[in-house]
Amino acid sequence: MGLHDQVTFPHEERIPQPGEAFSVADGVWWIRMPLPFALDHINLWILADGDGFTLVDTGFGVPATWDLWEKHFTGLLAGREVKNIVVTHYHPDHVGSAGWLVEKTGAPMWMTSTEFLSAHAAHDDTAGFDRATGVAFFARNGLDVSQMPERMRTGNGYKRGVPTIPLSYRRMMHGDRLSIGGRDWEVITLFGHAPEQAALYCAELNVLISADQVLPRITSNVGVWGNQPEANPLAAFLGSLSRLGHLPDDTLVLPSHERVFRGLHPRIAQLHEHHERRLERLLEGCAQPVTAYEALPLLFKRTLDDHQMMFAMGEAIAHLHYLQYQGKVRRLTDDRGVRRFAAARPA
Repeated sequence: MGLHDQVTFPHEERIPQPGEAFSVADGVWWIRMPLPFALDHINLWILADGDGFTLVDTGFGVPATWDLWEKHFTGLLAGREVKNIVVTHYHPDHVGSAGWLVEKTGAPMWMTSTEFLSAHAAHDDTAGFDRATGVAFFARNGLDVSQMPERMRTGNGYKRGVPTIPLSYRRMMHGDRLSIGGRDWEVITLFGHAPEQAALYCAELNVLISADQVLPRITSNVGVWGNQPEANPLAAFLGSLSRLGHLPDDTLVLPSHERVFRGLHPRIAQLHEHHERRLERLLEGCAQPVTAYEALPLLFKRTLDDHQMMFAMGEAIAHLHYLQYQGKVRRLTDDRGVRRFAAARPA
């Protein structure tokens, strides 16, 4: 049996309809919210919490999301308290409606510190999260930024999906155990896709809320951004997957995108193989010096729109940095500051 055959989908033909809460385990409901991107949805989770509920992730911060939340407040959540709002990481589809939900329910928001501070930095265009810093960084990696739409060069796209962020929070740390409905949920922090993303595992239910770290069919974006121009996030991503190694083989995985699945460890093996193949192709392409922009066709076969281009650039740089830190490529910088990567000369 191949690795792909070991990843199974207990609800292959079933996804929650708009405004519907679909039970996937005792006291665990799956709901979906729309996204205005090629990846057109996010999965969110409602957990029974005594005489109320805890919500995990919040959706993009726009009226379409809030309208669907209102349906849940007249459905499953009707007449019962929302006790906590857990946000796995700072990306807009996860934290975007946190401000709206906190204001509506009065519930505290839980996040890791790095994700909470990153959300505020991205919202406020500070700490290197501003668009100018990112655009300049991509220009040094070969992107012709003059061809980018004005809104991509100067706007704050983060605020479009995150209109407000709560100013206070309760901190989650790796190894913490959140008591939700009398059950312990272990906090497992993971890296590479986001600075300090939190996954949640309940041993009693054998359920993992994997956020964006482990998705069943697509791979998480792992990128280098302007505020950490020398980062090696792919090493952090692949390395932190080992933090899930103690989970049972038959763990039910609740990912932020696509479908609920079983086969966590085969899927992690697939992720390692996927990135290894990409690194091999990229190393071959570095026979002659290339910028990250010139390397994009080695990693992405499809046509990229403006939104996807930003993520693709970050991902290409992440893979090149991984090879660089392994000593397999060297970085060359020309007199204009443009960075190229070439296969390292044999010793």
